Amino acid sequence: MLTLAAEVKTASRHYPVQVGWECLDEVGRLVREHGFQGRVVMVSDQAVASLYERAVRGSLEAVGFPVLHYEVPSGEASKTLESAGRIYDFLVEHRIERSDLVVALGGGMIGDLAGFVAVTFLRGLSWAVLPTSLLAMTDASIGGKTGVNHPRAKNLIGAFHQPVLVLADVSTLSTLPERERTSGWAEVVKHGLTLDTALLDLLETHVEALRALDPKITMKTVALSAAAKAAVVSQDERESGLRRVLNYGHTIGHALEAATGYGRFLHGEAVAVGMMGAVRLSHRLGLVNELLVARQESLLAAFGLPTHCSGVDREVVGMAMELDKKSREGEVRWVLLTAAGKTTIRPVPSAEVAAVLEELVRP
Repeated sequence: MLTLAAEVKTASRHYPVQVGWECLDEVGRLVREHGFQGRVVMVSDQAVASLYERAVRGSLEAVGFPVLHYEVPSGEASKTLESAGRIYDFLVEHRIERSDLVVALGGGMIGDLAGFVAVTFLRGLSWAVLPTSLLAMTDASIGGKTGVNHPRAKNLIGAFHQPVLVLADVSTLSTLPERERTSGWAEVVKHGLTLDTALLDLLETHVEALRALDPKITMKTVALSAAAKAAVVSQDERESGLRRVLNYGHTIGHALEAATGYGRFLHGEAVAVGMMGAVRLSHRLGLVNELLVARQESLLAAFGLPTHCSGVDREVVGMAMELDKKSREGEVRWVLLTAAGKTTIRPVPSAEVAAVLEELVRP
């Protein structure tokens, strides 16, 4: 069962975002329909490979694709230049050519890493994404952002490179650890808060069904969230304007991840705390009322996401924010709410940021 959730239409490439349930056996057919004739290099992490590598390989080989597989250790610590270098060595060893296809099978980390390898090897290989995490299905796999982390900042090294297709098998979420699945809801909530109030209402109405992964409502929600992201990317491929809205919560979120060595927080957990920072700043600047602050906090908590944290050095968080990609001429540009579904982007006085960090990052 497959649904076309959206089509991303950018200057560099048009591609579909397909959402389904138990649909990994469709991969081979979809890749063949895109006209590929060469080999497929599948990149996945150890956890995902043990669950889905065989099914994806079987689907591809059934329609005649030779398949190579490269496996990296699970976790954000694998998203480095060193890991990319080892994949380059694998591609060189197997004499991969521009006619071959990279397939990223996994969560956001794998998509970022495999996409980065694809855009930089032989000056650009085509790639496809099979996201298996909620974060990747609704956000990270759509839009062509690829990259690796620098020790001092997340995703500091990377490039835009749109995939040829995205296929999200929502049933794979049932094998995610509960914490990983919970983390993914942060980006879905972000899309509701910043882009689509109908999605926001859907989330608030069906919290329990979504947390239980009811197939019908979960597929609908994933498709709506993916469509919201796709619409933004189609209008602003390289984050020169509208697409910056998608960074809501990420200024503090990325800083928390970097300040703790990418080991303590999952991405969605850090973004959830960051979104609370952003909405509190919005309130301090008189852009929103207390009701919206409380509405956001209540929804994040309902999905099991954190709304504050402790035991993090605020000074290190501040330094990480200064390195953030969203800064211009040394000044961080904040995505703030003006109402549900509406945003603005502006600098914020450092005193206000410091005050909010004190509220969020507790002893």
